[in-house]
Amino acid sequence: MEIDVVLPCLNEAAALPWVLGRMPDGFRPIVVDNGSVDGSAEVAAGLGAKVVSEVRPGFGAACHAGLVAATSDVVCFMDADASLDPAQAPRVCGPVLAGEADLVLGRRVPRPGSWPAHARVANAVLAGRLRRRTGAPLRDLGPMRACGRLALLELRLADRRFGYPLEMVLRAAAAGWRIHETEVDYLPRQGRSKVTGTVRGTLRAIGDMRRVMAAREPLRRPGP
Repeated sequence: MEIDVVLPCLNEAAALPWVLGRMPDGFRPIVVDNGSVDGSAEVAAGLGAKVVSEVRPGFGAACHAGLVAATSDVVCFMDADASLDPAQAPRVCGPVLAGEADLVLGRRVPRPGSWPAHARVANAVLAGRLRRRTGAPLRDLGPMRACGRLALLELRLADRRFGYPLEMVLRAAAAGWRIHETEVDYLPRQGRSKVTGTVRGTLRAIGDMRRVMAAREPLRRPGP
């Protein structure tokens, strides 16, 4: 079975050769260019990736455009900045393919220099709130994740900014999905992150996620 890998992309020309070169057999990259000015789209196309253009700015907008462009039964999402190793995508997709989980998130195991302290603290706080809210055993809102394509479309995610990953988990939990977590390496990215690379970017992402969290009705903790 082939799996489409959605790669939201904003000025990642330097990282794309490594990322696309590490894509395993059977995994088809869909690079969603979200307004890059560094030639990212041309680099991706030259390396054989399918390139989708999303003019509406926003991480969620890029993710959704890639989801719509995908055709595989199972779809994988991951960042295009070389902070995640595509060679580890099978360990995230495996439980979904085996029918053991409906949504799998890659819990990041940080390598030196990969995860600033302010971003790590913010992620831990968010993960704790998610555990209490949904009952899902999550310790990380991991950016590498996999699930069924049609099932995800049916969740009708509305956020088109940084709240998209959080809304995915909240809606999946509300729909009774089996949500699992598996470890993946978290590497120093190429260039500076638009989110965790600055306190301002982290605060912006937190603001988007707070808005998504507030918009969702409290969820009951699943029974045994």
